[in-house]
Amino acid sequence: MRNRNILALTLAAAATLAAVPAALPAAAATPANSPATDRHCPQLSKKLSWHGDNRAKLQRMIDERGRCSNPHLGHGQKRPVAAFDWDNTVAKNDVTDATIAWSLRHDKILRPKSWKSTSKWMTDEADRALTEACGTDVPVGKPLPTSTDTACADEIFEVREDGKTMSGAAAFAGQWDHRHTVPQYAWVPQLFAGHTVPELESYAAKARKEALAAPVGATQTVGTHEIPGYVRYYDQQRDLIRTLKKAGFDVYIVSAGSEPVAEVWSKSVGIDRAHTIAIRSVLDRKGRITTWNQGCGDVPVNKGEAIPYIDGKRCFINQEIFKIKGKSAWEKQDWGHRIALGSGDADTDVTFVGDATGAHLVLNRNKSEFMCRAYDNADGRWVVNPMFIEPMPQKSGTYPCSTAAYNEHDGRKGPVLREDGSVVPDQRDSVY
Repeated sequence: MRNRNILALTLAAAATLAAVPAALPAAAATPANSPATDRHCPQLSKKLSWHGDNRAKLQRMIDERGRCSNPHLGHGQKRPVAAFDWDNTVAKNDVTDATIAWSLRHDKILRPKSWKSTSKWMTDEADRALTEACGTDVPVGKPLPTSTDTACADEIFEVREDGKTMSGAAAFAGQWDHRHTVPQYAWVPQLFAGHTVPELESYAAKARKEALAAPVGATQTVGTHEIPGYVRYYDQQRDLIRTLKKAGFDVYIVSAGSEPVAEVWSKSVGIDRAHTIAIRSVLDRKGRITTWNQGCGDVPVNKGEAIPYIDGKRCFINQEIFKIKGKSAWEKQDWGHRIALGSGDADTDVTFVGDATGAHLVLNRNKSEFMCRAYDNADGRWVVNPMFIEPMPQKSGTYPCSTAAYNEHDGRKGPVLREDGSVVPDQRDSVY
């Protein structure tokens, strides 16, 4: 596992920031002694559109936490940390789906010894469906002809996308912590078992080239599935990342996708491998991806039990960025060992974005637990923005915050609670 810099705020920085108001103001003002043209106070582009006064709120946070107020960051003073989810947060659409789709259209999935061996939770029904659809004529370890075998491509993509077979049977069953993992996410790197990391990176790069060249709104067909055929970087998020870095922040990507895929995309927004955290597969002696992945906290090397997913994203941030080991990595840390800014779009991001001490940036995709937290705005620092490309319409009715929006560890739905134990009331969708 790569060594990463410990990114904690110093006591001096903590003392300074303790004086920051609890809520982000409606408008941001550059400190009087630091004009906007000062190199210590990099500014978000005014040419890019944000909802309402969101740009001003984010600028105020950048000025408070960055070099504008702390000119010695990186020179004896630890840098604040910003962390972003990837899919539908930094880029529109899912780059993992784009990579799988490209791989299926180019016969890059290798036949496993048995489908059941690819996931510890795969059901007998899914094993049979995949075996029947993909056949046994292809030798183990050789490419399946998914470019022409529609049934095989369909079964693989359906299991990945919805955790079901094409007939509707559950593809995964058993016990897992629903805030630590989800089997169909963990299955993605397992699906590429037998390939080397450079091979998977090459597939992601080719998928990226196609997706960026396709027009906005384009679709593609995988088997009989019609899915988005394009991906676009959000200009506003690229600008935000660039501005954060200029202001002295250490910026990370934290994704529930496969790490080689995330790394292919993140480098184009100036984030290197050392700052990209995703599912890390264990490699065999020949450098090939296995169905095992590296663990987090008190979970050792495993077959998908701990991935950067909901509470798992907090764990990997605590472990990889702040160097917190063992069971404590799953727990919310003190103010000085938490990120300053977190950004995401879905329930998978709610925990780490909620841990941020400066701003919680949410791209609204109508995900219940996340939007309940965002609209409740308990600390006054939640910043909600519609997606910058093809935003979602307003959700009708309310989010069921008081009854069934929280994703329980056992998979049930429950009420969303504040830190004091009070119930978040149902919320209406107001930013769309």
